[in-house]
Amino acid sequence: MESTVKDINNLIKRRYEELNELTEKGIKPYAYSFDVDSDSEDIKQNYNENEKRNVKIAGRLMAIRRMGKASFAHIMDYKGRVQIYLRKDEIGDQYTAFKLMDIGDVVGVEGYVFKTKTGEISVHVTSLELLSKSLRPLPVAKEVIDEDGNKIVYDQFADKELRYRQRYVDLIVNPEVKEIFVYRSKIITAMRTYLDAEGYLEVETPVLQPLYGGAAAKPFISHHNSLDIDLYLRIADELYLKRLIVGGFNGVYEISKDFRNEGMDRLHNPEFTMMELYVSYKDYNWMMEFVEKMINHICKTVFGTLEFTYGKHQINFEAPWKRISFVEAIEGKTGLNVINATDEELREGAKKLGIEVSSVEGRAKLIDEIFGTVVEPDLIQPTYVIDYPLILSPLAKKHRSKDGLVERFEAYIAGWEICNAFSELNDPIDQRKRFEDQVKLKEAGDEEAHQIDEDFLRAIEYGMPPTAGLGVGIDRLVMLLNNQSSIRDVIFFPQMRPEV
Repeated sequence: MESTVKDINNLIKRRYEELNELTEKGIKPYAYSFDVDSDSEDIKQNYNENEKRNVKIAGRLMAIRRMGKASFAHIMDYKGRVQIYLRKDEIGDQYTAFKLMDIGDVVGVEGYVFKTKTGEISVHVTSLELLSKSLRPLPVAKEVIDEDGNKIVYDQFADKELRYRQRYVDLIVNPEVKEIFVYRSKIITAMRTYLDAEGYLEVETPVLQPLYGGAAAKPFISHHNSLDIDLYLRIADELYLKRLIVGGFNGVYEISKDFRNEGMDRLHNPEFTMMELYVSYKDYNWMMEFVEKMINHICKTVFGTLEFTYGKHQINFEAPWKRISFVEAIEGKTGLNVINATDEELREGAKKLGIEVSSVEGRAKLIDEIFGTVVEPDLIQPTYVIDYPLILSPLAKKHRSKDGLVERFEAYIAGWEICNAFSELNDPIDQRKRFEDQVKLKEAGDEEAHQIDEDFLRAIEYGMPPTAGLGVGIDRLVMLLNNQSSIRDVIFFPQMRPEV
């Protein structure tokens, strides 16, 4: 490791020396602009051997092959790579300056498109300009074929933690990473387009909130100096969006950053993106069909298919999706009816499944842990888990025909939750009682229990129409459709421990 650091420091030192030499030659190493009129994809796709086409292209030098009075190089722009060809007798001093350029430097090129003897479409350079000198060497991968025909990659930028910390380098040297984030943008655009076409209004609600709510989660706490009050980064948008339904909007949605002060793993990042939608005069039955249509629209619009590979599984999103009962699914796996079971029976059932049971574990958490252990892993194809115990859902409406349950569903795919939805609770008296029950859980040690939001209660006391609500985890949807196993692979800058 010490030797590697020394080598890198020597390379950086050499680049600073090149920078000084370029400056002494009157070459400005950090330009203000460059008039680009073409990109690498356009140049290669629209080549016409019967037409001499002049182009201006800019990008990062990714490979250099110098041959005395002529050189080849590859530059990479936002669309890909293209080869360039330079001759000393044609560009003179610029060629001398090129000798002081390195892989990683950003250059602007003018020239004409041609095809080399080996058939590679390239740009014959007539003018070269240094736009930004790179002072750190890129970890450029080198490929070698061994005697058995196996490809061995050296110096690959493959360390996951380093890639997350230095996403800018990851995007440069691993172009396939950029594709994931392009798809992420397209997925969000397709979702927004679908919601807009349905007539729902995109809105914005507060990120800093005097009370947190809308989910079972521990918040991040901040302090407002002028008001001298603590505020919370939102854990969900739900209670504010419902206020807008009370105010008379037919349907509202928000695509937003939410924040939860909880553990990190392949499915959880403390900062994540959620889409929440609330539609008046609808219920969870309607919302199940809506979700199927919206996800199908996204899949077809962005990828042109409803069939995807995720890990070892082939996922088919074609509607209708399977529906199973939360209570019946657990009972079928364990013989335990979580509605009728006593607290002691739940604890014993959890212990038998290898779940660590502490003295402060509430009934709701025990039930949730049991479900996550015995049911979730088998939910590979799109499946709606419906009709949850009331104790797990303080904001959902009681089931119209099944005691102890609420009208709630979660969609599971590939063994994990992708969305959560309710027939929303609009009875202010029932809502107050449930908030009070949550306060008792908090006093018993549950840090994720809800607070009493008096203003929200006041809002629904004015009368909230029957409403269907939905929350979709954008990051998880992007993971699923791009066959990525970790949420960190679909977030540009995931949260990391500070560098030592």
